[in-house]
Amino acid sequence: MDDIYANVEHCKSVDPIPSTNQTGPRSSERRFHGAVVLCLGLLSVFLLAGIICLGVHYHVSLRGSAAELSTIKANLTERLQASDDKSSSLTEERDRLNSSLTEMAKELDRLKQKKTCPAGWRMFSSSCYLLSAESGSWEKGRQYCRDRGADLVVIDSSEEQTFLSEFIKKATWYWIGLTDRDEEGTWKWVDGTPLTQKNWRRGQPDNGGGNTKWGVEDCAQVGPTTTEWNDLSCESVMYWICEKKA
Repeated sequence: MDDIYANVEHCKSVDPIPSTNQTGPRSSERRFHGAVVLCLGLLSVFLLAGIICLGVHYHVSLRGSAAELSTIKANLTERLQASDDKSSSLTEERDRLNSSLTEMAKELDRLKQKKTCPAGWRMFSSSCYLLSAESGSWEKGRQYCRDRGADLVVIDSSEEQTFLSEFIKKATWYWIGLTDRDEEGTWKWVDGTPLTQKNWRRGQPDNGGGNTKWGVEDCAQVGPTTTEWNDLSCESVMYWICEKKA
């Protein structure tokens, strides 16, 4: 028993693991942790440097974009101004053209008013007049005028009446386009208009005054000087006056 106790005590006094082996793992762990901390620090430095570089790049890019936008704005403003100037120039040109067209239209109207009549015809207002060189019945005279694009004269104003008094030179009578053949006593012009401007001789129209010698007087004639009107048989032989638009 004493030997056993002695051996046990001997075993307790002996250190089973050298002291150097106890401190080794802890030192390695501290070195590992230090390396990790160093790497993280370097990584943080790199990240910070990257962020700074990105910030500088963004700032430079922003300044460049602002300058580019300013240039674009200036170009657009210049083009808009040029467009406004061109538009103003086109408006002025349009106004000049409209003015020229207006003047041309006026000149065309003046030229239209300067119409001429065929040879042998005489102009008054906008119509041409012809004194016939031959004679015949009222109907023959009307057909003669129609063959020339005219008709027997229609007197619808005192001015036209005055013109005819100057136009008729020789002392003779002429057929005019006035008749009451359709209805006795209702005188109408050959263009269908009713009689308004009158210049009958005293006592006319009288339809022959009931004298069979003169027959039925349904057609009108105009005389020289005063150009007064008289009714006469349409079959009588007379000169005539034609009228047509110039």
